[in-house]
Amino acid sequence: MGLRSRSRTPLDGVDVVLADLDGVVYAGAGALPHAVESLNRAGESRRLGYITNNASRTDASVAAHLRELGLTVAPEDVVTSPQAAMRLLADRIPAGSRVLVVGGEGLVVEVEKAGFTVVRSADDDPAAVVQGFAPHVAWTDLAEAAFALKTPEEEGGVPWIATNTDWTIPQARGIAPGNGTLVSAVHTAVGRLATVAGKPETPIFREAVARFDAQHPLFIGDRLDTDIAGAQAAGMESALVLTGIDRPKHVLAAPPTSRPTYILSDLRELFEPYPAVKVKGDVTTVGSAAVRIDGADVVILSAGERPVDLVRAGAAAIWATGRQIFGFRVPEALYADPFHRV
Repeated sequence: MGLRSRSRTPLDGVDVVLADLDGVVYAGAGALPHAVESLNRAGESRRLGYITNNASRTDASVAAHLRELGLTVAPEDVVTSPQAAMRLLADRIPAGSRVLVVGGEGLVVEVEKAGFTVVRSADDDPAAVVQGFAPHVAWTDLAEAAFALKTPEEEGGVPWIATNTDWTIPQARGIAPGNGTLVSAVHTAVGRLATVAGKPETPIFREAVARFDAQHPLFIGDRLDTDIAGAQAAGMESALVLTGIDRPKHVLAAPPTSRPTYILSDLRELFEPYPAVKVKGDVTTVGSAAVRIDGADVVILSAGERPVDLVRAGAAAIWATGRQIFGFRVPEALYADPFHRV
């Protein structure tokens, strides 16, 4: 993947736009600037779907929230990590089995919808453990999961499915611990690894592609390690929008497995011609921004008219070397972060 070298809008040729939620559409309960109007505009000519690793809410509650923000959304337009987890679970245990659930309503509803029986104790002899985030998940819930998972699966133990392993969740007040932190606590106790349904793993992307019959989807996210890496693993083009978790310094340091096709300062740029990456000798130019690699130095020749073009040029130049970011001296101006974020 990586940045395209020819000018076109990110939406050209796209039949389905798949958008992450936290950090892309909203932060906390409020919409991010330009997100709603941009997505509504995109939805005028192509299908819109929303993918979320957040397992604490149902698809219906997510859709209701998005409608309150001004988007046109039905529950079936929302793909959740618990839904992807149910696909994994159905391949591993018999229909109607008891499942120990660590999580909230968003997970419970999908477990019951899939025909399984929800239990909360290891003493109920569950056939599997499914773990997802909810604000009320407590030590006692994690302990029950650990008790149920004491035997490794290869030795006859029950399967363990995690909806997602996001380390953090963006909130209106800042960055909070995510499900990955809680899954890690259980892992530390039992020495087992969960099978993960959500981003960056591919099950949630396969669920979305199948549901929307996507031929040429574009995935929009704000995190390189989950959104962009997951889209790339699923064979999708991706756009990183700088309104959430990852910042310009993270983009410059992105490994080959998590480099976006497009870098956007906000979602209005979905409709703008994406500037070509031009390379002449050791100079990389995007728009009016230009960067040169001079040995271990990244030299800014022109900051350009738009800060996002400087990020694009710097990323393209550094990525093209095949060297990691710590091998360079990077000017502070390239790490500048004038973009709106949570």
